[in-house]
Amino acid sequence: MKARTLGRHFRESFKSIGRNGWMTFASVSAVTVTLLLVGVFVVIMMNLSKVADDLEKDVEIKVMVELTADEAARATLEEEITNISGVAEILYSPKEEELNDLVMDFGEDLRLFEQENPLHNVFYAKAVNPQETEAVALAIDELDNTFEVKYGKGKIEKLFSFLNTSRNVGLVLIIALLFTAMFLISNTIRITIVARRRDIEIMKLVGATNWFIRIPFVLEGIWLGILGAIIPITLVTFLYYKIYHMLSPKLEQGKLFELLEFSPFIYQVNALILLMAVFIGIWGSFMSVRKFLKV
Repeated sequence: MKARTLGRHFRESFKSIGRNGWMTFASVSAVTVTLLLVGVFVVIMMNLSKVADDLEKDVEIKVMVELTADEAARATLEEEITNISGVAEILYSPKEEELNDLVMDFGEDLRLFEQENPLHNVFYAKAVNPQETEAVALAIDELDNTFEVKYGKGKIEKLFSFLNTSRNVGLVLIIALLFTAMFLISNTIRITIVARRRDIEIMKLVGATNWFIRIPFVLEGIWLGILGAIIPITLVTFLYYKIYHMLSPKLEQGKLFELLEFSPFIYQVNALILLMAVFIGIWGSFMSVRKFLKV
């Protein structure tokens, strides 16, 4: 395609946006509202997924060592646990540290047990895949010199089931919202093109090729998508910035979970919004023009 022809297509697409002011406003408004909903929902679901990942990573296996196990037996047990397939990391906590933790949690009265500590030495292990915690715990329980293996039996199964269900529901909702956005926006763009169907038919009758007619409308769809993405990108960035800096200090104190870092997460969301806007604009224009090219 010649540069002169391409320049003509760009000029026509800009002129069309100006000539059809109300239809342009309707299209941009539809894009803005829909992409704003998509952007907000994506931010929420991505952070909920991050919370779910953090909760899974906090699941650990507590391995209580037999009181009769000497240092050599303890070292052997540590090596055997490390060699189990699926174990990501292991941390040893002697019974003195376990007692200190109890004192910190329940008060100085427990220091009475320092002279004759009744607690067990403990290994804390985590699975590479948190969903396999139960299988790893059962494998550890088969080893010698293990007094008891705790991993939240009956609770983590419910936790993982809930988290998996939440992820699946969130994914379905995002996909449904994306398809809804594509349907609404493409229909709005189609209305603007229907209003100019006579222009298309006339150009077709005088010999213009399909691509010569189609390109200005596709470019117009791109501009409508970009214009409609400006407000969602601005609002999502502003709102997440405020929420992130307001909640992050409080969440850090609790140390349970944290929000996704403002950067680069928000730029990834903005890129997604922009790509969606451009794609939907192109797709809506392309599909809408096609039916009027059959003259």
